[in-house]
Amino acid sequence: MQHRDKNTESAKLFGCVRVVWNDSLACCQEKYKLGEKKPANSELQKQFITQAKKVEDREWLSEVSVVPLQQSLNDLNQAYQNFFSSTKGQRKSQAIKPPKFKTRKSKQTARFTLRGFKVHQDKVYLAKIGKLKVACYAKTTQ
Repeated sequence: MQHRDKNTESAKLFGCVRVVWNDSLACCQEKYKLGEKKPANSELQKQFITQAKKVEDREWLSEVSVVPLQQSLNDLNQAYQNFFSSTKGQRKSQAIKPPKFKTRKSKQTARFTLRGFKVHQDKVYLAKIGKLKVACYAKTTQ
């Protein structure tokens, strides 16, 4: 895969992660407005990953690894837990705001678990993207 192709694949991954986060966040906010509980993480994964891949306008979600999409929902769940514990005074730190929608202009991130990547010397293999060369700027001692 060419360098430009990997940039395209990375951008696609970030976009998919953002869409899953935003769709799930919109659902959670709607449930809150209706006075309902936040859906469980497993329900969100089923609706916004598994079932969404089968819908024509979201079928492109299957072009990226499912691992970062699942991690995106885990992160959203954690953001809500932090927010709720903050509002109940269970956190020692300052108050935490509720999760916000991600934009193309915000920091682009995708988290992989161990089953989504492998490290080979100076390269990292990411599922459905391929090998990426790693640039290390800090010296390490062995």
